[in-house]
Amino acid sequence: MKEEKLLAVLRLQKSKAIGDILAKKLIVNVGDVSQIFKEKAAYLSKINGIGNHALKHLFDEENIKLATQELKYMQEHKIAYSYFLEDDYPTNLQHCIDSPILLFKDGNIDLSNHRIISIVGTRNMSSYGRDFCNQLIQDLAAYNPIIVSGFAYGVDICAHKAALKNNLQTIAVLAHGLEETYPKVHKKYIHQVNENGGFLTEFWHNETPLRENFLKRNRIVAGISKATIIIESAEKGGSLVTADIANSYDRDVFAVPGRTTDLFSKGCNNLIKNNKAFLLNSAEDIVKMLNWDLEKTPKTIQKQLFIALNDNEQKIYDVLHVKGQQLLDVIALECNIPMYQLSSILLQMELKGIIKPLPGKMFELS
Repeated sequence: MKEEKLLAVLRLQKSKAIGDILAKKLIVNVGDVSQIFKEKAAYLSKINGIGNHALKHLFDEENIKLATQELKYMQEHKIAYSYFLEDDYPTNLQHCIDSPILLFKDGNIDLSNHRIISIVGTRNMSSYGRDFCNQLIQDLAAYNPIIVSGFAYGVDICAHKAALKNNLQTIAVLAHGLEETYPKVHKKYIHQVNENGGFLTEFWHNETPLRENFLKRNRIVAGISKATIIIESAEKGGSLVTADIANSYDRDVFAVPGRTTDLFSKGCNNLIKNNKAFLLNSAEDIVKMLNWDLEKTPKTIQKQLFIALNDNEQKIYDVLHVKGQQLLDVIALECNIPMYQLSSILLQMELKGIIKPLPGKMFELS
């Protein structure tokens, strides 16, 4: 993008009383963002939604000064960005009417893979939520999804770390500028996230994490993804706002159920009860709902010898290798693995391409 055009985008982004929807109206009606500031106010005032208050801020000379400073910073620090009308802008987000006109980014983000899911939830996650989140991402790893979250405490950072552990790309959407880190304790994860994904934000480099910024951030988390997953949430919370936004974008929402007495399961249980989210029991629910099982997925192995198996997986492999097709109950008995653990292990082995399920609760090697 030429410097003049980028400067105009920054000016428009900084103009108070002009949000993203109104900014897009101006761009579409005028034809080019650079031309907006060359048009007469009388012409612009005819565009629906543009009143005297908005026009006053649009031509505020202070915005020129601030936009020039931000542009200089971007050039000096080689800040990457995506403009909403260009091809490198996130496709899913491009379809959202209130998506940011400009995104700043850092790292190695590659959105050519369209299997993008957002995972959010409480900052006060329980061991149940943590275990579910880790297992879910591990079980989805064979489908190579991009994991999006907000880099906050609790579910957010758990999702990012689980993605990194499983060599998946992960994207952190920030409620502040790229120069800031919030919470500070998560600074130690920045390099890893940048190496295996990166950071996205609509906020200028030195903007701080104000309360209202988190609510704005949530629409990016919901809009960039095919589906939003709520791991745990209290009766009220930011993740429920994200779920509402995702529903308004006509995206799938999943929620993990919990006991009715658990404080941080109330939000998820209510989403399910009010038909605002699908009940999520396992990775298989996501795979089927998003039709990943119908898409061509390359096998992660050609022969079983090419992949390292943990102890339980090796037991199951040995039984099926020696005895052929076996019933679920027989596998549990032969391997001495509790049924509640076995189902998850079998799903993971299926996702890795090691085994395949058959009718009648039978399994065999792939």
